[in-house]
Amino acid sequence: MRLSEVTHPNQLHGLTIAQLESIAREIRQKHLETIAATGGHLGPGLGVVELTLGLYQTLDLDRDKVVWDVGHQAYPHKLITGRYNRFHTLRQKDGLAGYLNRRESEFDHFGAGHASTSISAALGMAIARDLQGDNYKTVAIIGDGAMTGGMAMEAINHAGHLPKTNLLVVLNDNEMSISANVGAIPRLLNKMRLSPPMKFITNNIEDQIRNIPFVGEQISPEIERIKDNLKIVTMVPNKAGAVFEELGFTYLGPVDGHNLRELIDTFKMAHTLTGPVMVHVATTKGKGYSYAETDRVGYHAQNSFDLSTGKAKASSSTKPKPPSYSKVFSDTLIKLAEHDKRIVAITAAMSTGTGLDKFQAQLPSQFIDVGIAEQHAIVVAAGLACQGMRPVAAIYSTFLQRAFDQIVHDVCIQNLPVFLCLDRAGIVGADGPTHQGMYDIAYLRCIPNIVLMAPKDEAEMQSMIVTGLTHNGPIAMRYPRGNGYGVTMQDEDWEPLPIGKAEVLREGDDVLLLAYGSMVYPALQVAELLNEHGVSATVINARFAKPLDTELISPLAQKIGKVVTIEEGCLMGGFGSAVLEALNEENILVPVYRVGVPDLLVEHASPEQSFTSLGLSSGQICDRILKQFTFTKETATSI
Repeated sequence: MRLSEVTHPNQLHGLTIAQLESIAREIRQKHLETIAATGGHLGPGLGVVELTLGLYQTLDLDRDKVVWDVGHQAYPHKLITGRYNRFHTLRQKDGLAGYLNRRESEFDHFGAGHASTSISAALGMAIARDLQGDNYKTVAIIGDGAMTGGMAMEAINHAGHLPKTNLLVVLNDNEMSISANVGAIPRLLNKMRLSPPMKFITNNIEDQIRNIPFVGEQISPEIERIKDNLKIVTMVPNKAGAVFEELGFTYLGPVDGHNLRELIDTFKMAHTLTGPVMVHVATTKGKGYSYAETDRVGYHAQNSFDLSTGKAKASSSTKPKPPSYSKVFSDTLIKLAEHDKRIVAITAAMSTGTGLDKFQAQLPSQFIDVGIAEQHAIVVAAGLACQGMRPVAAIYSTFLQRAFDQIVHDVCIQNLPVFLCLDRAGIVGADGPTHQGMYDIAYLRCIPNIVLMAPKDEAEMQSMIVTGLTHNGPIAMRYPRGNGYGVTMQDEDWEPLPIGKAEVLREGDDVLLLAYGSMVYPALQVAELLNEHGVSATVINARFAKPLDTELISPLAQKIGKVVTIEEGCLMGGFGSAVLEALNEENILVPVYRVGVPDLLVEHASPEQSFTSLGLSSGQICDRILKQFTFTKETATSI
């Protein structure tokens, strides 16, 4: 059977090991060819090919439920569940999602883009099964560092308290999240991987059999099979595995995650056991592609690349790109931290994505990676702030959602000087709705004591970093994914901005454009386009969503009489809502037209495609304003 013929995972039943190994090679080839062409997550999926095939050999996917943690490790799952012919559309507009999605396939039993959710979801399904008197297997596959997340520990604690609830947890242990795992749990898993008793049993059995006179030579071809079976039979918890046994799980492992026979036999045994079972599978991230095996961080996810060399495809543009916001953030923070030892940079397993890997290399004693544990990261920051340090927590906007209570309870109620830096705020592209940074303005703006700001460009970002580090209270800075504008930046001697003060960038009489952060330059383009229609616009760079510069905004709104707010975030509760509320409180009753992301999920597509579909390009915003308002000047022309 060829991979292209597999449309249902149950077609794997009854295939020989040789046939499964052939399909495994095809999966890797298809995976590599697709990601090389389109970009996407590479290393995680390559590491779980045999794990997926071995597990699905032992399940009936018409009934049994499988929950994958962080869906980017489930690309092999997609390829054997009827999506082979559409796999080339992965992460493209109107194509397959980069994560699992219940709307996409009946075999995607639970969607996830954030880590550490699988055991909780699978346990909920198992409890529902038992309450409904049903009988099917429930499996959670957790990996890519997700065991460092607190939710996974909470789920294990709960599952271990339910000895009659059958649940299989497959721990895909590749020693990595995106970067190398940190903390005591990965250390524990490493001890399991290197368990001396298991090595002694499996390494010595072959010698003992071979030394039996006459017999050893006759059964030589079966020795590998005997070794595999013996490993299954003798799987008792070593000192490290006993931890999970004490938590209420039956522990099996570690199992070679690239040995199909061993995987199948282990999963079959696990299904015969009662209660929560954990199968520890040791895999290699990027398995089968030498470049990905060697550089497991760099090949976690890739833009399009040359498959033969592993190198990124050359850009057609010869013009050098401006630095990314993440790079400007990191470079500026390093320079400031070199002179101020109170500054401590904190990340939640995203040192590379936030640009803090460079900070870590240069100032390791002032750097903390807490693992996939955003809640913990914020409270650690609060503890540091209590003792006079200046903590800077760099976390993607979408991931900071997980620490909302900690921001309220531990930072803002205590009014502590914690600086939150929200990378990837706004539209992020191909990762889709689980990763869009849409909600931070709304979910932070409602909290007392916090200041919210967003730079219009990379130079203003430098000033805002100083502002964040000198403000004596909670403060947050949001900034988008991607590159800046190439504006001139200072090397040092940055001055903080006055809190809550905006700036006027352009003056006009017909309409007031209030723009926040990444939408300031587009607003200036809108003003130019409006001018071509005889409409003159005042453009304000708000800088701060909280507190708003009402001293500047309110008189201009009253004088001009038409207000447009422009933001790269959700309209409900966002920057535009803040302006409406402020004007209402001052009884300034002028029309306000809000431009931003409406109440919908932004699906995966390129950022440019998303902006267009949402009507957020400069030309579209101009057209919307001209349709929204009537401009009575004789010079104004309609569209």
